[in-house]
This record gives sequence, C-alpha cells and structure tokens, in this order.
Amino acid sequence: MKNYRCLETADVTLNSGLNIIVGNNEAGKSTLLESIHLALTGQLNGRPIQAELHPYLFNARAVSNYIAALLAKKPVEPPSILIELYFADDPALAKLKGANNSVGADLPGTVLSIEFNQDYADEFETYVKDPSLIRTLPIEYYIVKWRSFGENDITSRAVPIKPAFIDASTIRNNAAASRYVVDVVRDSLSKEQKVDLALSYRMMKDAFMDDAKVRGVNEALAKIAGEISDKTLSVSLDTSSRSTWEFGVMPHLDDVPLTLVGKGEQNAIKIKLAMESSSESHLILIEEPENHLSFSNLNKLIGHIAQRHGERQLIITTHSSFVLNKLGVESVVLFHRGRSFRLNKLLPDTYDYFMRLPGHDTLRLILAERAILVEGPSDELIVQAAFKKKYDKSPLEAGVDVISVNSLAFKRFLEIAKLLERKVAVVTDNDGSVARLQKKYAGYAGLSHISIHYDADESFRTLEPQLLKANGRVTIEKVLGKTFSDDNELLDYMISNKADCALQFLRTSTPWTVPQYIDHAIG
Repeated sequence: MKNYRCLETADVTLNSGLNIIVGNNEAGKSTLLESIHLALTGQLNGRPIQAELHPYLFNARAVSNYIAALLAKKPVEPPSILIELYFADDPALAKLKGANNSVGADLPGTVLSIEFNQDYADEFETYVKDPSLIRTLPIEYYIVKWRSFGENDITSRAVPIKPAFIDASTIRNNAAASRYVVDVVRDSLSKEQKVDLALSYRMMKDAFMDDAKVRGVNEALAKIAGEISDKTLSVSLDTSSRSTWEFGVMPHLDDVPLTLVGKGEQNAIKIKLAMESSSESHLILIEEPENHLSFSNLNKLIGHIAQRHGERQLIITTHSSFVLNKLGVESVVLFHRGRSFRLNKLLPDTYDYFMRLPGHDTLRLILAERAILVEGPSDELIVQAAFKKKYDKSPLEAGVDVISVNSLAFKRFLEIAKLLERKVAVVTDNDGSVARLQKKYAGYAGLSHISIHYDADESFRTLEPQLLKANGRVTIEKVLGKTFSDDNELLDYMISNKADCALQFLRTSTPWTVPQYIDHAIG
C-alpha cells in the first residue's frame, strides 16, 4: 500500500487462516482492513470508490510534501494511492495472474490505484501556476484504475474472492442497528422463508384494514371531506413496494426490541449474524470485536468466532489482550503505521516465552508510545513516584507505560522494541557487576530508541541501597515515618518491605532525591 489515508506505506503478509492485527489507536488497523476490502470490491462505504473520492483519502504527509515542492518551484508528480493484493497461486485465480505489480512477482492479484489523469495535464498545469492557493488535492483531476496483475481492467465479478467486512461500531444509531440486523437476517433466510414472511406481513396489513375500530376511524374521517381536501381522507398501512417486511419488522431478543438492548449485546449479535450470513465469503474482516463487551461476553463472542470461521481467512483488528490470547499468539501481526511483523518471527526461545506469557504485558509494550521496563513492583512504584515528582503527572498521562518485567525477560521485550522501533528504557540493578550488564545488553548499544540505565557503583547493588545513597538515612526516615539505629537496620527493613517502602515514596510529601540512573531513564 502507498499513500492511503494514515498509511504512507505498508507491507503486510497474512496467514491463510487466522490473523490478529494488533496496534494502538491511530496505528492504521482500520485503514488496513478498509484497503483490503476496497481492492477486493472496488467499493468504499458501500458505494463505488469513484463516487467516494475526496482529498482526505490521500496520505496527509504525501500531500503536504507535494504542495511544498510546488511552492519551492521543484514540481513533482501529483501523489497517487496504490493498493496491491497478492493472492495464493491457485488455478482458480489464473485470470488475475501476471507480473504487473511492484515486486514483479508472477502471481494472481489486484491493483487499485487512484492517480492523476494525464488527460487533464494542460488544464492542471494552469491550475498549479499559483501553488500558494492550493490547500488540498484537486480530486476532479484524478481517476480510479482497478486492474489484475495481468494488466486487465476488472470489476467485482472478476474477483472470485468474496469478502465480508464486519464493523459493528459503525452502526451509530438504533434505527441503523436494527436495519443492519434485519439485512443480515434476510440474507440468512431461504427463498421460501422470505416468501412466507412477506405473505404473512401483507396478511397482517389486510387484517388491520378489516378491523372494526379502524373502519370506524375512517368513517369519521370521511365526514370531514372538503375541510382538508375534496378527496376522502382515511388511514391505512403503507402497502407500497417500499414498505416490505424488512421495513416493518423489529428484531427482538428475549421479547425485547433490539434497539433497547445494551450496546454490547447488539454488537455481539451483529457480528455473529454477519458471520452466519457470510458463509459463502472466502475472507472475513472484523473490526475490534471487543467494543462494548464485558470480559465474560467477550469470551463467548471470541469463542464463537474461533469456532465458526472454519477454513475461511479471518482478519481481526484488536487492542484487547484477551482477544489475542483467546485466538492465539501465533496468529498475531504487530502493526503500526505500515510497519508490521509477527511474533513468530522472533528468535525461537523468545517466541516460546511470549507463547507462555498471558499476553497483557506484551500488548502494553506494543501499544505504548514509550515504555520503561523495571525489575519488580517496588522499582515500578519508585519510577512512578520519580516521574510524578519530575513532571507533575503520572507516566500514563504522558503516554509512558512503566512495565514490571522479570530481569531475565528484559531482552525478550527488547527484541520486540527493536523490531518495532519502540522507544524503551530499561531500569535495572547492577547486582555488583557492571561488566556483566554491558555484555548482556551489548546488542542494543547505539540504538537511539533503546537505552539501558543502571548505577555504575558496584557497592550499591540494588534499588534500596541506591535510594539510601541518594537521600541519606534522615530523609528516608521522614519518608517512611520510622527511625532506625543505623543504615544497616534501615536497609534490612527496606529490603524486607520493598513494596510498602516504595509506596511510601509514591505518597510522601517529603522532598527526596531520585537516584541519577532512574532520573536519566525517565528523561
């Protein structure tokens, strides 16, 4: 992909079965699903893409770079959007096969491009003579091209891969939610069931007109003819072709109208029904199924998705650690603004480690703007306190996640940080051997986004001695609200009550000094 919405570039390889796209908000997950659906169907928001063109489909940076080039009198080609889908080399897709793609691979595939129409070159040249007047791209000079890798123009009929795009969160009001479910219900019924339902609905309308009370109302209305119109006024049910059963019925759950059921239940029903009605689809795209769902209900929904997708390719976007664990860490694609990689691309022992890990801390690192890794709960509390002391806000308020990790696992998390180029600082004890630490983290030296922080004085091996070194016994006694006969007694108490002491540093109003290596990690 190139220059589509927030994704300046993207290159993603998917499994033939299950794929879980994990990333932070604004990482481009929704854009990725939308682009796949667009290049398979030629449609956006349910309409042909040509009818949905607007300047904000183009990547903002690409547009600003283009306008800057015009202002600098160094004109370049107007930006274009490119989406390429590479398919498995299956005989059923032979008509789409060719090498007309970015990598020159001889495979089946589709290319959708939105590019400048050269037929308007002269007119466009006049338009851009004064680039100071240009704020957005002039879409009227653009054309959509949808082709196979064989360089043939195609329509949706030429693409045998049928997608189903399920995004329950886009149903923004109750009427639309009801309409969505009715559409899915209709698609799930057989031809005979649809006929039976339509016949019953019409019979109910006829019965309404035969009701004695309705006849009485119409007789009363007939008497006021001439006051409103020369014609006879009456009431009836709409029997026109636009008033079919689809527009008159209301889905119910346990005899409660769907529009009055909780949002979580509504979304779960939409997703389940859409999967059932999409039984003939080859590809199912699901946008964040966890929306509005409690843990237990999410458990049921994800179990249903896992069981029902069968042999179909399934692509789910999420930032829920539960979804990740329930469906399988081995299917995870970590995604951020076009950069992606799989956990199974990590070193084998690191991959095995994350397969055993519950997943929550993994996602915290992936989703954080910046992370600080510490060795345990007491280190985490001290770093939280130091950050609050320095910036007068918590780390999370500043987009920084402080994650407690067993020191033996630091390098596991740093592998992910290295691949994602995520900014990560490690706060660690020197444990009496600086040389050992330098050797352990030598592979990360020189990386601007990864930093290792410890005190070089080997006589102060761990956090508690470091706090004593930076503050002295008198200050720490004020923080803890206790007195001690000497430094050794104080250290024994702090080491025996690590978390409680760290919590006192977080809560205290007593001025205290942050150890220098922790202050450097905070930044």
